[in-house]
Amino acid sequence: MTQTPAQALQASSGYGQTRSWPAHLRLRLEADSSPAGGKALLEGKTLLEGKTLLEGKTRLKGLDFAGPLRIQRPFYPEGGRCHLYLLHPPGGLVSGDRLAIEVAAEPGSQVLLTTPSAGKIYGRDSAGVVQGQQVLLRAGEGAELEWLPQETIVYRGANGVLDTRIELAEGARFIGWDLVCLGRPAGEQWFEQGHLTQRLQLHRAGRLLFNERLCLEGGDWLHRDRVGLNGGCVFGTLMAAGTGLDDALIGELREALPGPDFTLTERLGVLLVRYLGTDMNICRDGMWRAWGLIRPAVLGRPAVIPRIWLT
Repeated sequence: MTQTPAQALQASSGYGQTRSWPAHLRLRLEADSSPAGGKALLEGKTLLEGKTLLEGKTRLKGLDFAGPLRIQRPFYPEGGRCHLYLLHPPGGLVSGDRLAIEVAAEPGSQVLLTTPSAGKIYGRDSAGVVQGQQVLLRAGEGAELEWLPQETIVYRGANGVLDTRIELAEGARFIGWDLVCLGRPAGEQWFEQGHLTQRLQLHRAGRLLFNERLCLEGGDWLHRDRVGLNGGCVFGTLMAAGTGLDDALIGELREALPGPDFTLTERLGVLLVRYLGTDMNICRDGMWRAWGLIRPAVLGRPAVIPRIWLT
């Protein structure tokens, strides 16, 4: 089809329906195969060598990226467990931005991924071009994977898509969350217009255990009504899958996270902690508290706050 002069000008200047700035980041993490690290991993023990703790150290073995997606160097505040901070230097998504993040935690690896600050989805351009992020997380047999990004702020007028898919082997363990703030309530900039599509999926050994999709127009009935978000502008979901999700843990969580803003459910081996309200500080603090209780039960280790959260 022949472009009009106006369409050709838009395309050449980076605007219009064809506007696009894709970026991808692919990570592959493996457990240390050295004799000391491998032995510690197989025996479930830790070895002390001077002041260095070896625990089947997880190493970044694969890194592929294009566009504005990076990571900081790996950190090891917990011995062999690898902490990675994902960076998006522009600081937010404008129309046409498409981020694709793929993480493969190989069998026996242990990794925590987070971000240094909130993600942002800005208002769309006059052409209404979609902007969004797609995340694919894979954890092999015996792997421990934590996906704990800071919240995503969806600005008024955005046309955002958030898609997260988790694929776990039979013996893998996972804790992750997705926290969203609609608009900027502190500045009284409400999400009365705009669009957000969000999908969360969790698979275990090829079986779909959790599947949720939200398709929201700012200010529509789903946003306002009690059967939807009840006028709330902040919502979050924490997912945990693995051993240790028993009645005792659920009881502790219910005591620590009183309703009605927080709710808990467990089905098919997946524990969900949800928040719906108007305050991201309450949501974030509650999710940190929940993580502090879930992590020892599922992963057998205390919660170690990533230092980037405190800066």
